[in-house]
Amino acid sequence: MQARVAASESLQSLAGTMSIGVTQVVTDGPEGTVLYHLQVGNGTASFGAGPAPLEHVRMEQSWSTAVDVATERVPAQEVFIKGLITVTGETTRLIECAPVFSALDAAFTHVRELTTYD
Repeated sequence: MQARVAASESLQSLAGTMSIGVTQVVTDGPEGTVLYHLQVGNGTASFGAGPAPLEHVRMEQSWSTAVDVATERVPAQEVFIKGLITVTGETTRLIECAPVFSALDAAFTHVRELTTYD
């Protein structure tokens, strides 16, 4: 995923005009609780392990919810509505930076094809 984000021309372009740091916390997984992040801004977009260096938004969900969304068994909107993802921080940035998440989805498409969830 790191390479896909770094190679995405659209994400790198958006990083020149938008700024958001998102930390994703996934609990109860095979490796316990894991954190990873997306950082976009100052002309750079990156994805990696651990919390966002400049965190604006934090999302927390269980492993089972994360797998359901990643495998598209359950739409992301549904887990938000049902409260299965806890979102804290500057949540308005999620709306302001919607183009970032659209571009990120293209990077995730390839990763979804290669990933298995055991």
